[in-house]
Amino acid sequence: MSPRRNRRTSAPGTADPESGRRKVEAIEDGPDGEQWYVRHIPGTAATKVYRCPGCDQEIGVGLPHVVAWQVDGPVDARRHWHTGCWRARGRRSPRLSRHR
Repeated sequence: MSPRRNRRTSAPGTADPESGRRKVEAIEDGPDGEQWYVRHIPGTAATKVYRCPGCDQEIGVGLPHVVAWQVDGPVDARRHWHTGCWRARGRRSPRLSRHR
């Protein structure tokens, strides 16, 4: 008898037009009752520097993080968050930043 193989199936999500890879989103309920699309970005896919709206600090290249935007909002309103800042967003107010 041969060993069992685990097969990966395609996860639901949208295809990235640049790479063609699938991006998987989850929908999370926020502390304010809003619903958010949340995409977890692994460190290997983090190729740019972003500024976290939760702490106003940079998210460096290679750092796993979260991209989130409101379900009923425009996709271009996506923001990149440190994972810890995203989880703590209900306990602290977002910092306004001039950077994206």
